[in-house]
Order: sequence, then structure tokens, then C-alpha cells
Amino acid sequence: MRRQLGNRTIALGVLVLAVSLFAFAQKLPVPQRPATAEAIELFRSDITVAPDATMTVRETIRVRSAGISIRHGIFRDFPTQYRDHLGNRFVVGFQVVEVQRDGRPEPYTLETIANGVRVRIGAANVELPLGEYSYSLTYRANRQLGFFPDHDELYWNVTGNGWAFPIERAEAAVRLPSVIPRDALHLEAFTGPTGARGTDFMASVAGDGTVEFQSTRGLEANEGLTAVISWPKGYVTPPTFAQQFRYLLEDNRAVLIGFAGLALLLCYYFLVWSRVGRAPPAGAIVVRYEPPAGLSAAGMRYLARMGFDQKTFTVATLSLAVKRFLSIRNEGSSYTLVRNSGANPALAPEEQALALNLLNSSSQIELSQQNHAAVQAAIKATHESLKNSEEKIYFFTNGRYVIPGLIFSALVLIAALFSLPGQQSVISGFLCIWLTIWSAAVSAMIITVGRLWKQVLTSSSMQALTGSSTRGLSALGAGGLTMFALPFLGGEVFGIFMLLRFGSAWFVLLLAALVGINVWFHYLLKAPTLAGRGLLDQVEGFRRYFMAVERDPMQRLDGPEVTPELFDKLLPYALALDVEQAWSKRFAAALQRAGQSPTSYSPAWYSGPAWSSLGPTGFAGALGSSLTSATASASSAPGSSSGSDGGGSSGGGGGGGGGGGW
Repeated sequence: MRRQLGNRTIALGVLVLAVSLFAFAQKLPVPQRPATAEAIELFRSDITVAPDATMTVRETIRVRSAGISIRHGIFRDFPTQYRDHLGNRFVVGFQVVEVQRDGRPEPYTLETIANGVRVRIGAANVELPLGEYSYSLTYRANRQLGFFPDHDELYWNVTGNGWAFPIERAEAAVRLPSVIPRDALHLEAFTGPTGARGTDFMASVAGDGTVEFQSTRGLEANEGLTAVISWPKGYVTPPTFAQQFRYLLEDNRAVLIGFAGLALLLCYYFLVWSRVGRAPPAGAIVVRYEPPAGLSAAGMRYLARMGFDQKTFTVATLSLAVKRFLSIRNEGSSYTLVRNSGANPALAPEEQALALNLLNSSSQIELSQQNHAAVQAAIKATHESLKNSEEKIYFFTNGRYVIPGLIFSALVLIAALFSLPGQQSVISGFLCIWLTIWSAAVSAMIITVGRLWKQVLTSSSMQALTGSSTRGLSALGAGGLTMFALPFLGGEVFGIFMLLRFGSAWFVLLLAALVGINVWFHYLLKAPTLAGRGLLDQVEGFRRYFMAVERDPMQRLDGPEVTPELFDKLLPYALALDVEQAWSKRFAAALQRAGQSPTSYSPAWYSGPAWSSLGPTGFAGALGSSLTSATASASSAPGSSSGSDGGGSSGGGGGGGGGGGW
């Protein structure tokens, strides 16, 4: 009896202890399964390539859910937007045919992502129990094949490299349009993360011609399987040129809009040029030995160019010297203009304006940055005088017609930018604005550097004009500015590269074409009046006199004998027409015929070592170049100018993307 009671007591104690332990265990937190418990057990892709180069793909994705990431279903990302070697957008077709889960239709939604489409499978109001699920995604795609001169190819990222789960087994089956002999096929595959060239795969060809790929190891998260199959040409029909061109336009609407606008801009400018920019026909050209009556040297250059430049001011300054109104004193690289007391020659209006602003308050002025205000005022006054005396009388600039062209160009660029997808429009727009401003600054810097090096190269042949030490300093300054300009030029190249990356090569060409057309027609729309045409014919006759001189300086020409007085008188005109070298050679030949040494004559209006060192042949060109450079430097305020096969890998090819759970 006692033994039975003892046994019952022990049994009751064990029962109470078991119940207590169970209750305590219920209060303990349930340990979560590790994230690796969720995985893709099988990723199989069945790919059928049609004769017209389209593809039908059925992906079977068997997953194991632990309720961590896979709660409602999975999503599959599919890239559809690529770039070709020119940076053009390349958009492949993608159309979902069917989505299933465990053999039954499953709801899905399509979402746009940065470079393609996301297929979100499942419903937000349905949570999946823990377990295994087999998803099937069937879709059609096109423009995925590569057509090369000697073969065609499918380069296909089977799984994608963007999965957040490991893939325990990956395989693919590719069915080509017809059975292709095994020895005509080239099979290759890559495994691992993006860019890797792992070879953990097996490939085979079945009796029906189906090509099978299978990974020989599990793939970790963000690893994938990429397959490559190439075959002889003739089995798949490549797209025609018309189809490719249509694809290009469909994929790159910005290019279509931009170049349509470019064509309209050209039509506008052509119509405007036909109406106001056509120059009257030239008349009979007769060689002249004198400049047209009443036309000064600066006025001749302004008319011939239908615009003002620094050399126009130099020509006016030289004309004042030749007329003995002032003298040019040269010491090293420094130029000083000295007013000749008592001289009161007849001056052209622009020469009067120059003299009034440059030598009104002082009898002399050095062309240096210290006197930039006076030099700037003289340049402006000279320009205004020439504009008032010639513009709308002898020619029209027609600049007002360029303004609508600039506005339309900006609208074309804006329309093209807005047609770019996503953030490309914002980034490309910023780059276009930045490049336009930056390019203008870089161009000005390059022009300045070019002018400085031209001055250095010119000075190398005229030691007496600048002196060897000054020439060295000039070269040092030009070299310093060149080194300073290089980073800015590098910024220009970087900006173009970024525009190529976010826009395309066509977009860079569009921007350059818009700028180039507006600049070109800015000059092309300038047109002489009937009176201006007649005067230009006389100028051309005068130019031909110098051109004949250039062909044979020793030839005796009709007209007056070339004397020192005639050389001085016509030197500003020769400089205005950019034929000063020919005129200097002609004068040197005249002195030689007369048995005189070139150093037997020295211009009374010039004081410096250049004539004796260079003689008449080198003097005019050197003086014109260095005087123009000195004027340009003096017109800038100090500090106003800046001083400162075998190519494949995992993750490559079409297809790809990745996915995850949600």
C-alpha cells in the first residue's frame, strides 16, 4: 500500500514538473530563423529563341519562405534600358505573359525602376504561411540577340545578380529556331558576382538541339549565372536597317526632337539669309593703286570685316603715326604713344575719336594696364565712330535676326532635355548650361594663350624689338598661363564626358550644332548695301595690287614708284588688309633696285630698335602683332582676366536584374 502511494506521489510530481516546464517554455521568446533560411531552391529559365529574333522566357523560381522577407510574395527586376557604344539609349522589349504560384494564376503589378521594370508578384493583403512556393514568370523580350559579322549570339544573364537570397541551384535551357550541329555551337558561361568570370557550370546539348546550362555549386546572394551561346549566321533574321533606325528614334526621342529642331533652325536662318543676308553681286574689279577716296585704313578694315577687332584699333593708331599726329616709341616690350606738338593733320572721324580719348589730357600715354581706362575709352570711341559712319550705310549686321534663332535653340534644347527619362533630363540640362558658360570661358582663355604664344614666336625673330630677357619673360608668362589653362580644359573634357554618359554622343553633337549654327549665321547674315558693295569692289581692287606684289616683289608694276613716303602712306592699309608682309617685301625690293641698304631709311614716326634689326620685311608684321598685343593687354583692367571576345563576365549581357521578397 505504501509502495503504491509512493509511486503515485512520484508520478504526480513528475506531471507537475512537466506542466511547469511547458508553461515556462511558452513564456520564452521564440528564436527567429536566420535570414539564410530563406533561399531560392531552384532557379530555372526556359528560353525559346524565335526565327525573328524575339524570345519567350519562362522562369521557374522555387523559394523557401521563413516569413522574414518573403511575406506576400517575391519581386523580379528586369533591365530594359541600356546604352550603346555611342551612349544612345537602347530599350529592349519586355511583356509579361503569365504569372503563377504553385500552378495557379497569381496577381502581380508592374513598377518602373531606374533601368527597367519590376514585376511584383503577390497581393499586399495576403500573407503567405511559412513553406515552399514555386513561382512561374513567363514573358516575351526582343532585341536581346547580338548580330556580328561572322556569327549570332545570345549573351544572357539567366538569374540576375541582384537577388538578396542565395540560389541553391541555377539552370537554363535554350531552344534555338532549329537544330544546329553541336560543333557549330560555341557554349560558355560565367558564375559569381558581377564582373566575375567563374566557371562553376556544366553545359550540354540534348538530342533535340536544346542547350542546357547548370551551375555546379550554390550561388550566394548577389551572385548569378550568365550563359553565352553563339551560332553561325542564317538561323535567325536580324533586324533590317529600317527597323534599327526606327528603334533608334523610338529609344532616343531627345535626338529626334533635337535634330528636328535643328532642321527648323536651319530653315529659319536660310530664309532670313535669303531675304536679308544675300550680298549684291560683285561688279568688275579693277586693280587700284590708291585706297578709295574718303576711306581711312581703319574704316577699310571695319568695312571688309563688317565688324571691329583689336587690329582695327591698331590700324587707326598706326595711321595717326604715319600722318605724324603722334610717334610710337618702343622700349623692350613697352609701347608709348607721344603726341607731336604742333602737328594738326587731317584725321578721319574715328581717328579723331581715338586721339581725343587717348591723348586729350596728356601728351603721351604708355600702352599698359595702368592706363586701361583710357585705352578702353579710346577703343570704345573708335568703334562707335566707325559704327556710326559705316553701319546701315555700307552694310547691315542683321544681328536682330539672330535673337529669335537663339531663343528657338534654347527651346529645342529644353524640349530635348524634357524628353529624356527620369533624372537624365535634370543632369543633362545642368551639364548643357554649365558647358555653354564654361566653353565660352575656356575658348576665351585659349584665344588669349594663342595670342601670347604668337607674340612669343614673333619675338623670337625680332630680338631688337623686345630684347632677349623680355622675350624670356614673355615665354614664361605664356607658359604659365598655358599651365593654368590646362585644368580648365580638363574640366571641359570632363563636362563633355559626363554629358556623353547621361545624355549621348548625339546630344553633345546637338549642343555643338546649335551653338555652331548660331555663330555661323551671326557672321553669314552680315551683308553690304549697294553702296557698300561698290566700295568693297574698290577695296578688292586695292587688295589685288598688294596680292600682285606678294606674288613677285621684284616685278615692276604699273602705278607710282614705291618710295619711302608711299610705303609709309600705304602701310596702315596693308595692315588693315592683312598684307603688310607683302607690302614690306615690295618696299625692300624697291630699295634694293635703287642700290640702297634697308637700313638707309628709318620711319620718322617710330623710335625703337626694330627697324634696324629686322628691316622693312620683318618690321611691319612684328610691329602690327606686338602693338595689337600691347593694346589688348592695356585694355584689360589688372585682375580682370583669370590667372588661375573575352569580354564576357557574370552579370553581363541581356536579361539579368535580380529580385527579392516582400
